[in-house]
Amino acid sequence: QVQLVESGGGLVQPGGSLRLSCAASGSIFRINAMGWYRQAPGKQRELVAAITSGGSTNYADSVKGRFTISRDNAKNTMYLQMNSLKPEDTAVYYCNARTGKVWGTGYWGQGTQVTVSS
Repeated sequence: QVQLVESGGGLVQPGGSLRLSCAASGSIFRINAMGWYRQAPGKQRELVAAITSGGSTNYADSVKGRFTISRDNAKNTMYLQMNSLKPEDTAVYYCNARTGKVWGTGYWGQGTQVTVSS
């Protein structure tokens, strides 16, 4: 089992920044990649950013140049630095730990709300 705990969400004005954290514990050796997903009301959950065990990163087109995914292996923690936030970034953000070969499978955190509004 892998446990994931997210933190760092909140209310921010357009143009502002937030940093999300995802702390992993348990059978961490099973994780081969991690990602941040988000789900806005009435929409499907979408992949925002991902990072593999080798350090390769991938971003949704809508966040390229504004969001940065990173990890601290010593702390078993993944981060999402979000800059130049827009109202359309408003969503519940979920941390995912992939243990197989398919994105969107594995373990999930409880989610953290990000609201971008003036």
